[in-house]
Parts: sequence; structure tokens; C-alpha cells
Amino acid sequence: MQLKKSKTYKEQVEILKKKGLVVGNDGDIVNFLNHVNYYRFSGYFLPFIFQSDKKFHDKTSFEKLKNIYYFDSELRKLLMGTIDEVEIYLKSQISYYHSQKYGAEGYTDGVNYNVKHNHSAFMQRVSSCIAENQRTLVVKHHMNNYGGHFPIWVLIEYFSIGMLSYFYRDLPNNDKAAIAKDTYGVNYQVLDSWFRCITDLRNKCAHYSRLYYWIFTALPRMPQGETYIPTRRLFAQLYMLKLMYPDQKRWNDNFVKPLSKLMRKYKDDIDKAHIDFPYKWKSMLTYK
Repeated sequence: MQLKKSKTYKEQVEILKKKGLVVGNDGDIVNFLNHVNYYRFSGYFLPFIFQSDKKFHDKTSFEKLKNIYYFDSELRKLLMGTIDEVEIYLKSQISYYHSQKYGAEGYTDGVNYNVKHNHSAFMQRVSSCIAENQRTLVVKHHMNNYGGHFPIWVLIEYFSIGMLSYFYRDLPNNDKAAIAKDTYGVNYQVLDSWFRCITDLRNKCAHYSRLYYWIFTALPRMPQGETYIPTRRLFAQLYMLKLMYPDQKRWNDNFVKPLSKLMRKYKDDIDKAHIDFPYKWKSMLTYK
């Protein structure tokens, strides 16, 4: 197949009109497409087009799609700050446990991992973490004063959430179980699933990917006693974040309240079914 030819903004608008999109002012949509790639924007068409002919549902407007796009953008920003706090908490818990059991540099010894662990590949990734941050004062300090040796509580601050997940996943099961129980009161299979989910969610937010009407590949497991049954839509990821967040009051104040405000702001355009928000979503996310 030949690649499609580039279209001007005006040509892109005409394509959307032919597909049945209601456009009030051509200048407004041209200005929007000048700031947002047509291809990125097209992901938000999915709930509003017929698969048979790719035409928009009746009365689907550019204004509605634009507002859903902005809702998604604001939600990603809210999620990034929330995920950051969870990530910092996990780094603190895991580095403390590991250093107490194996010492400051226990992560450098391949015997301290499970049988699936590839220690050479892991240490290469550790070296990459250090190299990528070689100009920071902390790395320079440890290179100059400690011969390039880094205790786990220092090194872990340079781990991405994906690297942190990798580190946790390769620990012996008894260590994973102890960390999961001490941190969240769950078994390690639950925390394993949460790591996969939060890594995917964090990366999607960091790369400005669409969350609205998205089907997530990773499904968070629920701890024993939870009655909520997760799906692969957005709400399940938020419910998981509630369980992972380290401070219940801050969760209510810093996440649930801003989310409620965001939902009210865009209530005329978003469809809660598209992100699988239950009728009592706010009470489900709020700590009493």
C-alpha cells in the first residue's frame, strides 16, 4: 500500500465535513489542527463514528470532540502528579526493605534475585541509569567520593517506574510477598499486576496518549475483600490508584476533588460509559 499524501488544514477540515462532522466555524478547527496533529485528534473520533462507512454519528460536533480532547489532557496532568506520589512511596518502601535485608549494595549480587533474573541485563540497565544522570550532583558525588558505588536508596531515585517494576518483579517471591504485605496488605500477585498497570498508565500520560475510550491491556487484580470487578477501561486504573496511594486524606483532597471538578466542567461532552465510570463513581473513589 502507498502512504497517504499530506493534506492541508483546509483539506483536513473538508474531509471531516464529508464524514458528517458538524463544524460551526472553519477557522476554529483550522486553528485547532494547527496545534494538534490530525492523527492524534482522530483517536477521539472512535466512539462517534460508524465502523461500516467511517461516518460520524448524527449531530457529532467539532466542539464536542475538542472538549473531550481537552478533558483527556487535563486528566493526564492530574494523573501524572498522583502517579508521582505513588512512585516515590514505592521507591521508599522497596529500597528500605532491600537495604535492611541485603545491605546498601545488595542489588549488585545476582544471588539476591529469582531464577528468571538476567543479572547482566539488569546491571546494564543500572549503568544506563547512572550514565543518564552523570551530570547531577548526587551522581558526581558518588563517583568522586565512593568510587562509583551507589547504595540502593540513592540509585532507586533514578529508576523509572518501569525499571522499578523490573527490579521488584525479579526479586525472590518471599521478598515480593513481604513488600506487598508491608506496603499494601496484599499478596505479591496483586502488586505485580498493579506494577504492570501503573507503568502502562504512567507511560501513556507521559507521552500524551489518549485515555478516553481506551482499552488497557493490563488488568489490575483486586485484593481479597474488594467487591469491585475491574474492566479494561479507565475507571479500573483509577480505582487501583486509590488502593496504591499512600495517604487517604491527600487522595480525597488532591485527586478526587479535582477529578470531580473536571467531570463537572466537561459533563455536557463526555460520556461516563466511554471511560466505564459507574453511577456512584465518586463514592467508590472517596475514602470515608
